[in-house]
Amino acid sequence: MTTTIEVRAPSEQSEGTRSQVQRWLKNIGETVAENEPLIEVETDKVTIEIPAPAGGVLREILKHEQEEIEPGELLGTIQSAADSASPSDDSAASADSADSAPAAAAGSRPPAPGAEVRMAAFAAHAEALSTGRSSPAVRRLIAEHGLESAPIRGTGAGGRVTVDDVLAYVAAQRSASQRQERPMPTEAEAAVAGRKVPHSTMRKRIAERMVESLLHTAPHVTTVFEANMSAVMAHRAAHKEEFQRQGVSLTFTAYFLAACVDAIREVPEANSRWTEDALIVPDTVNIGVATALEGEGLVVPVVRNVQGLDLFGIARELGEVVERARLDKLTPNDVRDGTFTISNHGVSGSLVATPIIINQPQSAILGVGKLEKRAVVVTESGEDRIVIQPRCFITLTLDHRVMDGHRANRFLQVLVDRLESWS
Repeated sequence: MTTTIEVRAPSEQSEGTRSQVQRWLKNIGETVAENEPLIEVETDKVTIEIPAPAGGVLREILKHEQEEIEPGELLGTIQSAADSASPSDDSAASADSADSAPAAAAGSRPPAPGAEVRMAAFAAHAEALSTGRSSPAVRRLIAEHGLESAPIRGTGAGGRVTVDDVLAYVAAQRSASQRQERPMPTEAEAAVAGRKVPHSTMRKRIAERMVESLLHTAPHVTTVFEANMSAVMAHRAAHKEEFQRQGVSLTFTAYFLAACVDAIREVPEANSRWTEDALIVPDTVNIGVATALEGEGLVVPVVRNVQGLDLFGIARELGEVVERARLDKLTPNDVRDGTFTISNHGVSGSLVATPIIINQPQSAILGVGKLEKRAVVVTESGEDRIVIQPRCFITLTLDHRVMDGHRANRFLQVLVDRLESWS
């Protein structure tokens, strides 16, 4: 009796997240070991590999590359290893031996078309993965174009190969080939020359979510405050080495997460979700931190239960989840269940960014601008004088259905007071 094992998509998925099959790592008729990576699935947040639920032979592929999938949906089937190894009759044995165990048959038949290209691509994948130089999106492009990763110059952090690096390499190769086949362009043609950069799945999903949030879901309103960061900087200078000795990096973002807890306790609707019948206000504060991936897009890993953590715990959890994001090791659980979001756009030099798009179905997002020294007027003993202070702009973009402007201002008042009185 033949035993068929179902291969299904993960049943858990963040609300609003869409998934699609990026590629199958095995072809029909190939053997697969239990827990061996079988399918690469990409969402608008992370790329994950689905392992084989059992060993055997891949018999059926029901969802193909670039097709969208639902949680728990059937993607394919595997004939169990026991069935493929012990057929019930001679005809079954003949059929199974022709379809499975390609290693045993390698000496008696030529490899499938494109096998050398796939093997070279897989070798590039393994090398890139072991060195951490590229993400799944980059490795996929390398495989699609049959390229070795070594000749591609990486411009990302630490020499990491980015999507743009691969596309630039491909474009350069095509341009070199086309120059040999066509005459030199005229000045008018040269003036409009360029390259076409296909959208990645992540970029398309980000675009869809931004348009949906801003234009179709929530009326966005932004309020802007400014904070004196002197107290935070003094506290950080006094405790940074102590945290470092315990393996934790004390970043300014950690202070903002902690201050957000105080502000959310004062204005809980900032940590809520709008529905047609009611406002859903969770008991927990799960703060997503927008994290840029070099040349590839943006992800929002979540620090959970921030309301129950002290500054050290926040800094530790934040450092771990952001590190996983930058190493392309996020899991679906790392980006799930956020209730509020922080975008520290100041790390790249931005003073003010508005409106920052709300991460649906949340109700608000905090923006933190560049920290810099500014001349400000202060009044002491009835006298005005100019002093230099480290300051930054802070914005709260909110769903105007959820709260009015005075509540948003109250949120930022509490947050700024917490930062400026840190001790």
